Amino acid sequence: MVLCVVFSVVTPDFLSAANVRNVLLQATILLLLALPMTLIILTEGLDLSMGASLSLCTVVLAVVQISTGSILLGFAAALLVALAIGMANGALVAAFDLPPFVVTLGTLGAAQGLALVVAEGRTTMGVAEGLRWFWEGSVLGVAAPLWLAALVWAVIHTLLYHTRFGARVFALGGNREALRFAGISVKWSLLWVYVLGGACVGLATLLMTARVNGGHPTAAIGLEFDAIAAVAVGGTAFERGKGSLTGTVLGVVAVGVMRNGLNLLSMPSSVQVAAVGVVVIAALWVDAARGRA
Repeated sequence: MVLCVVFSVVTPDFLSAANVRNVLLQATILLLLALPMTLIILTEGLDLSMGASLSLCTVVLAVVQISTGSILLGFAAALLVALAIGMANGALVAAFDLPPFVVTLGTLGAAQGLALVVAEGRTTMGVAEGLRWFWEGSVLGVAAPLWLAALVWAVIHTLLYHTRFGARVFALGGNREALRFAGISVKWSLLWVYVLGGACVGLATLLMTARVNGGHPTAAIGLEFDAIAAVAVGGTAFERGKGSLTGTVLGVVAVGVMRNGLNLLSMPSSVQVAAVGVVVIAALWVDAARGRA
């Protein structure tokens, strides 16, 4: 709310209908990454590979769609790649007890390298016009990306708060020993959290590819940073298994508003990244202060 007031004062275009719509649309891709990131962080994990994975998947979708003429086949191929990366992250973290930071940093590099190889270092243009609908289309007067984001939120909200899977997610960050005493596999539970992250990256591929009208090997690089920032700003702790999806949604809006406002002020991307970084540090400081209280 404070950010909205500040930007509405310093730039008259901020509260225009067109700009508000733009903020909401841009936030949908970030939300699709931030929601599963919330679950991953609740398990005291981290996924640094989401942005690179999303970039790779846009290239895969574009290449397969152009070569086959089928949007469905292109999406299926991209989804399989995203799921494979999510499964690799989960398997390495769960089965071999490797640090999530190191594992996902490695898959980040692998995904980014593969994207550059497959795309031959350039944007893959010429995707079907029908693919643009996923970014520009609407249903009942509401933009298609907002419908997809709402659907993913509803599914993950149900999983986290109304299923045994959700209870295990909270336990993974708060009390893993309780899971072991109950005879529940910690490794399988962790694996599925990262696979869910891969599934959401696959869905976000539809929006990102439609948005850039093709596949780009660096289209989403750094987006995982914004997703982590949104989760942190939303109040999810990086330990103790405490947090909420509602907070993450508010965090996504806050990061989106900050990015958009600074963009309207013609601030360079480096300043925008620095501003988000400062907000993350502030959020972590507040969380640490609450933990000491």
